[in-house]
Amino acid sequence: MPEGHSVHRLARQFQDVFGGRSLDVSSPQGRFASGAELLSGHTMVEAKAHGKQFFLRFDHELFLHVHLGLYGAWSFGGDSSFTGASSIGAPRRIGERESGSAAEGGEYAGPPEPVGAVRVRLVSDHGWADLRGATTCAAVTAAEAQAVLDRLGPDPLHNRGGDRDEFIRRLRRRKTAVALLMMDQSVLAGVGNIYRAEVLFRQAVDPWTPGSSIDAGTAGRLWDDTVATMSDGVRDGRIVTTPPTLWTGGGAVAPDADAHFVYKRDGMPCRACGTLVGMTEIGARKLYWCPGCQV
Repeated sequence: MPEGHSVHRLARQFQDVFGGRSLDVSSPQGRFASGAELLSGHTMVEAKAHGKQFFLRFDHELFLHVHLGLYGAWSFGGDSSFTGASSIGAPRRIGERESGSAAEGGEYAGPPEPVGAVRVRLVSDHGWADLRGATTCAAVTAAEAQAVLDRLGPDPLHNRGGDRDEFIRRLRRRKTAVALLMMDQSVLAGVGNIYRAEVLFRQAVDPWTPGSSIDAGTAGRLWDDTVATMSDGVRDGRIVTTPPTLWTGGGAVAPDADAHFVYKRDGMPCRACGTLVGMTEIGARKLYWCPGCQV
């Protein structure tokens, strides 16, 4: 599932290429036909993300609400002014690196014929975007959009005043294992399996520690490190949590195999202590951790 940094990058891309433009909205697949009719012909005013939830606000105060889920992805194309990643969504490889530019070679002649089950297509005078495989795709009112936001915890990529203290409060009031709380979107919005594993390792926190047993200082460090690592992900377009000193090959970019401390490194020596990295399931998701460092 795409983590919060990808959804924030998605919002930036939409704002850049569609902000202030009238959009033709359609549903080639047909499942979103009624919603597309409500939005088509209106101007997209704002694209915003909170955690893994994505919203496009139109000038008549209806929103397109999308949650990509496990398999959702957006594809883009257009003329030379329509720039950005050509696909943002479900990770195609470890590290969630995105692909190329959305600008198409040659003269732009409009969007291509839809390929596959395109839930919604957005078209401006300069480019297009297609959504496939999303868990949620709905036209909603401002009140309905706010109701979604009200169910979420603070987003580290907003990091607004009071967010850090609110995260600490939400984490420490629960007896649930911190590994589950870090992916509970009502506690912390936007964190997925990779950031959960990596931040817990970087802060040497036992994944099974109850939230109520974590002191405020440790909880604050979890927030701060999540802010830092996810901000790096927004900047770089991929998740890298290791320092350059651990990258092989001497390059300026981390090879995929060196990008993480514990995620998908089960059975391999910990980069810090040499203990074999463990893997188990918790909450129906795989958890990676170091039994030597995280005690």
